[in-house]
Parts: sequence; structure tokens; C-alpha cells
Amino acid sequence: MAAKSRSSKAKSRKKTVKKAKALKARPRLRKKSPLTKPRLKEFRQMLLEKRRSLIGDMAGMQNEALGTSRQEGTGDLSLVPDHPANIASDNYEQEFMLGLLENERALLEEINEALKRIDDGIYGICLGTGERIGLARLRARPWAKYCIEYARMVEKGLVRPGREDLVDQGEG
Repeated sequence: MAAKSRSSKAKSRKKTVKKAKALKARPRLRKKSPLTKPRLKEFRQMLLEKRRSLIGDMAGMQNEALGTSRQEGTGDLSLVPDHPANIASDNYEQEFMLGLLENERALLEEINEALKRIDDGIYGICLGTGERIGLARLRARPWAKYCIEYARMVEKGLVRPGREDLVDQGEG
């Protein structure tokens, strides 16, 4: 029974690897965005709204993370000053907020890259395969760089993330 399971897993893995190789072998020609101008305008607006929201959230997080300590923030002078438990708690909260802030910065960078792809006329094209990114995926993640197939392969470690220079910038 276990041998059958291993055999089917091995076949499935071979199929996935074969698919990954086929995707990597596709020509990476310069393609124009498959989206219409009104659709691009819609996605630009979504990205700009998300960017504004993130910037506001990041400002609040940064103030909170780098701001006052628990004792100063609550005005509770009854807390023992510099008690190790209070210091540890403050440090944990600060590190947690800084981690969230770093994630927000990374997302902000992805949004800025997506806006640049709109400006460059290649928004909606997978940077790993050169194929079209599905509309449903773009609606869910308007900053998506990769089609869902390629993104799954990146997650599984079957391919390395594509580079922006894979979509040829020459005449096409």
C-alpha cells in the first residue's frame, strides 16, 4: 500500500517538475498588457488606494513601535520602573510592531512595482513565464507579479522567482 502511495507521489512530482521546465522554456517575448485602458485605470486606482492605506497604517505602527513605553503610555506610575517583566513585554511589542512594519514596507514595494508595470505597459503579464495573469488573481492581489501556476511552483521551490528582466524590454 505504501509503495503505491510513494509511486503516485513520485509520478505527481515528475509531472510538476516537467510542467515547471515547460514553463521556464517558454519564450519570454515583450508583451503588451492584456488589459484594456479602463481596466488598467481600475487597477491603478485599487493600487493607489491600497498604497495610501498602507502608508497611513505604517505611520501609526511606526509611532507605536518607536513611541512611548508601557509606563509612559498609560500614565500608570504605580508600575515598577524598569521591572524586567515590563521591559521584556515592551521589547516584545516593539519587535512585533517592527516586524509588521517590515511586512508592510515589502507590500508597499510590491505595490510600487505593480504601478511601474502599469506605466511600462506590462501589467498583467507573469514575470516568470511571460503569460497572462488571470483577472481573478489580479482582483485578489493587484500587485501580483506571477500567474497562479508559476507562484505555486515558486512556493514549492520548483522554480526560483522570475526576474523583471525576463520580459524583454525591446521592440515587440
